[in-house]
Amino acid sequence: MSSPERLLEILINKGSLDPASRWAAAVAGVRRELFLGNTFEADGRTFDRRADPERWAWAVYADLPLTTQVDEGQDLGEDAYRRPTSSSSMPTVMLQALGLLDVHDGHRVFEAGAGTGYNAAWLCHRLGPDRVTTMDIDARVAAQAEAALAAAGFHPHVLCGNAERDLPDGETYDRILGTYTVPDIPYVWVERAPGGRIVTPWGGGIFHYSFAVLDVGEGEAHGRFAGHPAFMSTRARPAAGGRVSDVYRPGDQGVAGRTDISPRAVAGDRDALFWTDLMVRDAWHHVGEAGDGSDEATLWLFSTDRSSWATAEYVPGHDAYETEQYGPRRLWDEVETAYRTWQRLGSPDRDRAGLTADRKGQHVWLDRVGNTVLDVPPAAELI
Repeated sequence: MSSPERLLEILINKGSLDPASRWAAAVAGVRRELFLGNTFEADGRTFDRRADPERWAWAVYADLPLTTQVDEGQDLGEDAYRRPTSSSSMPTVMLQALGLLDVHDGHRVFEAGAGTGYNAAWLCHRLGPDRVTTMDIDARVAAQAEAALAAAGFHPHVLCGNAERDLPDGETYDRILGTYTVPDIPYVWVERAPGGRIVTPWGGGIFHYSFAVLDVGEGEAHGRFAGHPAFMSTRARPAAGGRVSDVYRPGDQGVAGRTDISPRAVAGDRDALFWTDLMVRDAWHHVGEAGDGSDEATLWLFSTDRSSWATAEYVPGHDAYETEQYGPRRLWDEVETAYRTWQRLGSPDRDRAGLTADRKGQHVWLDRVGNTVLDVPPAAELI
């Protein structure tokens, strides 16, 4: 059986949803298939309603994220890196975000990233369509979401624009929810949610597995980090991620060096990556395993503008590691400096960190508001 009731059962059995929650009624009352096309991808597989309708319906009502658009809908060729750019999020993670959002009757919600419209439909079911505004940067995605919402019986405000900049003039909201990862909290969100709350996936290319949960005060917002969500990154800024071969060109000659910091100590520790990401902006990493049973590995670092790269070579049993750096940025030096800064702070875990967003930018504090330890450099400008 594949139906909203089946998804509800799955979520309750997993402990993702309290059956007494108001969100249980939304899960049961909104048909997810209305928000999906004939094909989508999940767990590396393609599901096609025309070829196998039962398998397609099974995936629709599974607790899975479903990729509905790749490469912004462009055909970049068979050999191109395939970057997911729109999806129907995993229902368990949707519920985590909505739980952190803490909505109440009468609240007005702005959703950054309409996607398929399924999340907005849950909000409409809970609050009423007139209390919900959703915006997507992709005109085709926004139009599809609006049509799907109408088919489900909901008519919220559906807009096309850059949700990090183009909120409707003069409107304020009790809650702002991001459905994609941002490296910086847009200050316009702080301005438009006076006395409210902002919840969004947050982070850069080095580490982007956190919800930022911020309560808005007078001209600034403060909060902490929660969960370990994996969301697509904003399309309003240069994209991180890709294949080594798309950036590294055979024949590039970098500057050789050595370090006593193990590449595995950096890449294998989520807390180290979280703190490194605060200081090394507009970059991403990849760990290439040797694959021969040696446990050797290469930590690759790339700048999002693809002008710089670095490597750090891990060999078991050694206490010094070879590095190579190419381009205008010295990415390993940046990572090493960030890692040593984290160590000087006492190697705190992410849960001790908090975030303040104000007109001047983002500031990370340790244990309590005001105990600022880092001013986070801004990410690349909006595009």
